[in-house]
Amino acid sequence: MSMLTLYGTSACHLCEQAAAMLRQAGADFSEVDISESDALFERYGLLIPVLRAQQGEELNWPFSEVELQQFLAASRPGT
Repeated sequence: MSMLTLYGTSACHLCEQAAAMLRQAGADFSEVDISESDALFERYGLLIPVLRAQQGEELNWPFSEVELQQFLAASRPGT
């Protein structure tokens, strides 16, 4: 099970960019299409892409590679 979830939609170029950044960073993440859930669309519709850690912390777009690395470090178990 992934410890990170990337919320977005299939037609979102920013979401694709965020996913590419995560892959480049070697992060283990799953992607969730918010268009498949009314509740998720209502919550994240204007914010995507949003990266969510298992503990509940979120990193909203836009984020830099430095901000992503800091978020990933803080999201690791035991930190």
